[in-house]
Amino acid sequence: MKEKAVYYCTSCGNETMKWQGRCPACGQWNTIVEHKAAPAAKGVARASGVRREPKTLSQVDTADEVRFSTGMEELDRVLGGGAVRGSLVLVGGAPGIGKSTLLLQLCAYVSQSLRVLYVSGEESESQLKMRAVRLGVKGDRLYVLAETAMEDILETVEELKPDVLVIDSIQTLYTQDGTSAPGSVTQVKECTMSLMRLAKSGGVTVFVVGHINKEGSIAGPKVLEHMVDCVLYFEGDRNSSYRLISAAKNRFGSTNEMGVFDMHDSGLQEVENPSEMLLSGRPLGTPGTCVACAMEGTRPLLAEIQALVVSSSFNVPRRTTDGFDFNRATLLMAVLDKRGGMRLSGCDGYINVIGGLTLSEPAADLPLVLALASSYRDKPIPADLAAIGEVGLTGEIRAVNYLDKRLGELSRLGFHQVMIPHQGSARCIPPEGMRLIRVKNIRQAIEETLG
Repeated sequence: MKEKAVYYCTSCGNETMKWQGRCPACGQWNTIVEHKAAPAAKGVARASGVRREPKTLSQVDTADEVRFSTGMEELDRVLGGGAVRGSLVLVGGAPGIGKSTLLLQLCAYVSQSLRVLYVSGEESESQLKMRAVRLGVKGDRLYVLAETAMEDILETVEELKPDVLVIDSIQTLYTQDGTSAPGSVTQVKECTMSLMRLAKSGGVTVFVVGHINKEGSIAGPKVLEHMVDCVLYFEGDRNSSYRLISAAKNRFGSTNEMGVFDMHDSGLQEVENPSEMLLSGRPLGTPGTCVACAMEGTRPLLAEIQALVVSSSFNVPRRTTDGFDFNRATLLMAVLDKRGGMRLSGCDGYINVIGGLTLSEPAADLPLVLALASSYRDKPIPADLAAIGEVGLTGEIRAVNYLDKRLGELSRLGFHQVMIPHQGSARCIPPEGMRLIRVKNIRQAIEETLG
């Protein structure tokens, strides 16, 4: 019988029945490769040998879902209060961003009370030792293994019985039953499935490192992110020492939290006050800049929004954004043109959020509008003034949530004036020494700020 072949994309994992030059799913060229399909199994075999009986929800015991600290409060916050025993966590990020450093420092703390196995398919054991010495990592309960064969790793886990397992990285592992190369769709799926069975049946907390492709998503099949319990993205500008970690998926906590680290020669250090870091070096008395307060989960973060408005030399004005949604920025510039009385239709607009932060919540609308108006009129916004509010299409300023937390963070960092929406702020009590400027629309906001 002729062996059946299927074709899959090495970029996104999409399968097709014939070879194509361009993947129909992700649009990448020359990424379709051939794979021999495994013969279909006859009958249904029970993998565990034991049939599980269903339980009512009230009978399910949650006492086994025990959390433990990773030693880093920033990472604990993103995970939802710490790592959960028996969970499978995927950590993605660009090459050289610090994923291995983050997990090795995690192992150093966890190995003080738990047994940890660090498996590396990219570095030798001596290279791991050199990096551990540089980071000051020690521990008699921290074991290292340079291996890529999945069967050998599972055998070592069975003998050592670790509490925490780190795989660096999933793209280097392979199973002997698979015929494709390591990093292919089939190998990644099979290895991840084996790790998931290990985590759920043995109660081992597994951290898996995954590479990302050119589009910024985790390389390999999309099903990889569906299989794991938590997907963390470790990001940052290569020209900056600051690193941000956030959760794109979390079965045990919120996906809105964010952690901030500072990369040094001795490893990653937690940034306890990210707002102060994001506002460091802010120019005072300069037009086109305004401070916004965004909520990342339960944490208020201050960010500086910069805008530059200049006369356009093109028939179609240019719009550029970095750290702010492009479509939202274009919408706000149209509202400012129509409702604010500023002719921005003939101007180029350049918007930047300092510090590598991405602002996606509506409370950043009003600071952006004020920054654009400040640049258009070439008048600076007072240095001790910040703005909070959502802007509608008619130019009205709408209420936002967590107003008390935002005002507390602004007061702590020395802001004495805060512009807030008139709607929904009647019961808001400002901190001592702070003046609230309640506005109803963007025209009033601009006149109160720039005169």
